[in-house]
Amino acid sequence: MNDIENFIIRNYHKGDYPGIMELWSATDLGRPERGDNEKIIEESITLGGCMLIMEEKASGKIIGTSWMTFDGRRIHLHHFGILPIYQGKGLSKPLLEESLKFLKKKGFQVKIEVHRKNLKAINLYKKAGFEYLGDYDVYIIRDTNKL
Repeated sequence: MNDIENFIIRNYHKGDYPGIMELWSATDLGRPERGDNEKIIEESITLGGCMLIMEEKASGKIIGTSWMTFDGRRIHLHHFGILPIYQGKGLSKPLLEESLKFLKKKGFQVKIEVHRKNLKAINLYKKAGFEYLGDYDVYIIRDTNKL
């Protein structure tokens, strides 16, 4: 059952970071080695990205995020998630719909990375029009001090 009327989807506000980190910790979207912090979030917004927040109206609790960064060529959808106790209630769909509105307005390709075992997320993204990119694996250097 979708009880979206009890929630709002809004843009990031200064001061949201503690609630965002609580959500990202609970959903395994944020870890120290990823380097996501308040400054990075705000800089990414300044550079043309967007952070959408899903908030419970009654409590003001942040229960979902959708972070879109822009590299000048395409938009990357990161840290899309809903707090576990709110999952399965149809809340990810309206959050994704709002994200897609931003993406359409920007007019650039969008790329998302999702864990292979996260079948619920994969199905959500496929229904929204995302297609599997192909035979690519993603590699990363997180600590440039080791270069």
